[in-house]
Amino acid sequence: MRLEAENLGFRYGSSKGSPWIFRGLDFTLESGQRTALVGPSGCGKSTLSRVLSGYLEPSEGRVLLDGKPLPLKGYCPVQMIYQHPEQAVNPRWKMEKVLKECWDPDEELLKAMGIEEAWLERWPSELSGGELQRFCIARVLGPETRFLICDEIITMLDVITQAQIWEKILEVARYRKLGLLVVTHNMALAEKVCDKIVRFPEISRK
Repeated sequence: MRLEAENLGFRYGSSKGSPWIFRGLDFTLESGQRTALVGPSGCGKSTLSRVLSGYLEPSEGRVLLDGKPLPLKGYCPVQMIYQHPEQAVNPRWKMEKVLKECWDPDEELLKAMGIEEAWLERWPSELSGGELQRFCIARVLGPETRFLICDEIITMLDVITQAQIWEKILEVARYRKLGLLVVTHNMALAEKVCDKIVRFPEISRK
């Protein structure tokens, strides 16, 4: 399976005078490939991540999954983990409902993610950022996921937990041959977990 961006461009607002965040971008991610998108904070990496995962509509160009547009309904095979997990959950839902919004993770995965059973009855506001991020990661590892976009996902976690989380993500990615896009400003992380590094915004022709 292939995730592909063709001549992709994005800018906020419909005015012709609005600045381009990126433009003329071509990008391909294959099943089983682990690619790092590396660039400084504020250069547009997160915006590109949202466009590739279908959360934002491109201003020009298109995103294709095996030659077809991303599905507008149902479970999207391209899933994204946000840098700030509080932006990805409904604050009015308890964590068990948040977790099972897309699928029902098994106990083995919850244990691997360090999710305690008591947390399932809590509200998002009752968890730390790191605890909340564990839920967000487990939630997107459903059986229909084919591509995973990780946008600075470990910034809320301590060093030991960072290693544990990446170990589990890479284990799942290898076993299921998921395409993995690691969005980061950390070159050391990119070199450690990925087999290809793409520098942003060099791939964009603004």
